[in-house]
Amino acid sequence: MSFGKVFRTPDKRFANLPDFDFPPHYHELSSGLRLHYLDEGERDAPIVLMMHGEPSWCYLYRHMIPPMVAAGYRVIAPDLIGFGRSDKPTRKSAFTYAGHVAWMREWLEALDLSDILLACQDWGSLIGLRLVADMPESFAAVVLSNGGLPEGQEPPKAFAAWRRFARWSPVFPIGGILQKATSRDLSVAEVAAYDAPFPTRASKAAARMFPALVPLGANVAVPDQKGAWASLETFDKPFTCAFSNRDPITRGGDRQFKERVPGAEKGAHRTLQGHHFIQEDDPDGFVAAILDTARIAGIAPEA
Repeated sequence: MSFGKVFRTPDKRFANLPDFDFPPHYHELSSGLRLHYLDEGERDAPIVLMMHGEPSWCYLYRHMIPPMVAAGYRVIAPDLIGFGRSDKPTRKSAFTYAGHVAWMREWLEALDLSDILLACQDWGSLIGLRLVADMPESFAAVVLSNGGLPEGQEPPKAFAAWRRFARWSPVFPIGGILQKATSRDLSVAEVAAYDAPFPTRASKAAARMFPALVPLGANVAVPDQKGAWASLETFDKPFTCAFSNRDPITRGGDRQFKERVPGAEKGAHRTLQGHHFIQEDDPDGFVAAILDTARIAGIAPEA
C-alpha cells in the first residue's frame, strides 16, 4: 500500500507536557511505519493494555497509568498509527479499519504478551475488541468504557453529526474536540497537549478519516464485525462494562455486551461519572473497574 508522505511529529512537540513524564518506546511495523507506545511497570507484572480512541492519543491515560503501576501492574499504552507519537500517513486512503487492526495485531504479537487485561474506549474498543476476538487466548479480561463493536446499525444522530463535522469542517481543533466531549475543564496546557502531535493539516488525516470508518450503516467492515461478534459470543473470561452517565453517543451501548458476551456474567459492571472521554472525567472510577476485574480474572499482582 502507498501511504503517500508520512509525517513524524518532532520530539520537541512532546516536551514538558503536563503530567506526562513517560519515556517513549517504538516498534517498526513490517510496513515501515513506526508505532509508539508507553510501557510502565515491572516487566513480569500482570499486563494492562490501555487503548485510546479518536482523536486522542495515549496522553488520555496519563492519570490512570501511575495508580495502576503503583498497584503492581505493567501498563502498555500504544498510539494508533496516525496519532500521538506514532507515524502519520498523510493520505486518507491509507487508513482502513482492517488495516488498523492488522497493524495493532502485528505490534501486539511482536511483544509476545499473555494474560492481558484490555482497557479500552472509543476506537480503542473498535480495534481492541477485534484483537480479543482474533486472539482470545492472549486476553484474560476486558474493561470496556464508552465504546462498542458496531456491525452496520444506523448511526445515532450525535454520531452522524460528528461524522459530518470531521469530513467537512474547515478547521479540526483536536484539543477543542476533546474538551467538548469532556465534563471537566481542561487546562490550556492540557488542550495544547492533545494538539501537540498534530501541528499541520496533513498530520490530522487519520483523525479526519476515522469517523467515516466506523461500521455504522452500510460499510465494508460489517462482515468482519459479525465474525468478531461470533468470537466474542464465546468469550467467557471477565468482561466489565464501565460506561459513563453523560455520553450521548454510546449511552446504552453496554446492554448488548451484557447480553451477548458470556464473560459479562463475571464482570464488575458500574456507571462512571462523566462525558465521552471518561479518562479525563473519572480516571479513578475507571482504575477501580480495572482493579476489580483483574481480581476476578485472577491476575492481581502477588502480595
